[in-house]
Amino acid sequence: MADNGFPTDTRGEVWVFAEQEEGDLHEVSLELLSKGRELADALGVKLASVLPGDGAADLAPHLIARGADRVYVLNNAALKHYQTGAYARVVVDLVRRGDPQILILGATEIGRDLAPRVASALRAGLTADCTDLQIGDHTDLGTKTEHTNLLYQIRPAFGGNIIATIVNFARWPQMATVREGVMRLEEPDPARTGEIVTLDVPVDDAERPLTLIERFREERSVNLKASRVIVAGGAGVGSKDGFKPVYDLAHVLGAGVGASRAAVDMGYIEKPHQVGQTGTTVRPALYIACGISGAVQHRAGMSEAAKIIAVNKDPDAPIFGIAHYGIVGDLHEVLPKMVKAIRKRV
Repeated sequence: MADNGFPTDTRGEVWVFAEQEEGDLHEVSLELLSKGRELADALGVKLASVLPGDGAADLAPHLIARGADRVYVLNNAALKHYQTGAYARVVVDLVRRGDPQILILGATEIGRDLAPRVASALRAGLTADCTDLQIGDHTDLGTKTEHTNLLYQIRPAFGGNIIATIVNFARWPQMATVREGVMRLEEPDPARTGEIVTLDVPVDDAERPLTLIERFREERSVNLKASRVIVAGGAGVGSKDGFKPVYDLAHVLGAGVGASRAAVDMGYIEKPHQVGQTGTTVRPALYIACGISGAVQHRAGMSEAAKIIAVNKDPDAPIFGIAHYGIVGDLHEVLPKMVKAIRKRV
């Protein structure tokens, strides 16, 4: 441990940015710790979490229980609420001191705002909205140089028609933001132990030019990630009124209502219901896709559901390729029969 309280063995660590709000850790940060643990183990290095806030040290044991070996608590009253300049300054300063090889953040509103500013200040590469991260090797085709233990930053590209693997072998840290819900959330291990490094960091007034007068927090009206069962409609519902059988089935199942991008773009349902590459990624116990063709962009957001039932008039619809059970038929005829059968059993 250095005299100033900062460890001397930080170089090459894997870091996960821990996003918190009023003492509540964002779930994507916990998901990233599971993936970070996997990456750190593959590299044979420590996994650390970066936790900015005002008196946020109480959250550090939760991060250790989720896999962190070390938690850097960046403490300042100015960090109680997110402001771009202040957060970017303290994270950049910490990276320069610690020299991690990997820094990953959630692709949330905060992560998407913070990550490019940190990457720009550090002159580091950044891949946004990744759906997977792996460790691997790469040969520079120009110089024939072999680079080992690189971060494979994997994300859909060209509208989801291909999966791109991006590597950065020129600079540390290798940075990526990861979409919510695409990494598995492992159970915590309360018996895990780790190191908590609390750092009182300076923040200049110029880095927080806004004064928070009053704060309002609007609860989500749609929370598909919390739904164990989801009934989703696509362009095949035909109209806004055509969603009625989807809502009816969701009601009897106590399910959330999802939708494809096509249904949202056509104005059949609101954006918060959208599942897929540009919507919410979900892992329910049961996903019922109704009138959804199954474009790769939609499948990217729901293919890891435990059970998938597809209802579609087109027997060749791609959705049947990942469905566990398929019903070829008109959803406006099939769903009312399902609702009737379920009500008889309840």
